[in-house]
Amino acid sequence: MITFTHRTVRAVGAAATLLGAVVLASPVFAASSEAQSPAQQAMAAPSDSSAMAPVEARIRSLHKQLHITEAQKPQWDALALVMRDNAQAMVDLQKQRAADSQSMSAVEVIKSYESVIEAHEDGMKKFVPPFEALYNTMSEAQKKSADSLFRNREKVSAAKQTAANK
Repeated sequence: MITFTHRTVRAVGAAATLLGAVVLASPVFAASSEAQSPAQQAMAAPSDSSAMAPVEARIRSLHKQLHITEAQKPQWDALALVMRDNAQAMVDLQKQRAADSQSMSAVEVIKSYESVIEAHEDGMKKFVPPFEALYNTMSEAQKKSADSLFRNREKVSAAKQTAANK
């Protein structure tokens, strides 16, 4: 049995929120690409730089909101690298799904969703350690800001999901 400390739960919740922010667009992208012809998909397919722009904006925003110090730069850089790698993995999956969408059977579509879920899980496993390392270097004021920031993001995300399900 796994025992979670309050700190671990907070770190995992924050990590889930961050990764969720990075990958929430993937189902939207997949749904919109499935309805397009291959020619439309090629024209509409985002470049890597444009697909990564939201992640870069999120990294800059978090850096500012968390008041990352020079002393925390190594932990921050490690976390930002994981965020970029995770986002790139999702972009690659989205591109593959878009390229294959017109020829996939129903079973293949379901399997492609499975691969997205596995990528989310793998991304979380990669994300938690550097996030926890950064969190452990934070001052109490930074931790309080991080806790509040991620709790509020989780509440907003849950409210949006509830509204969408109605």
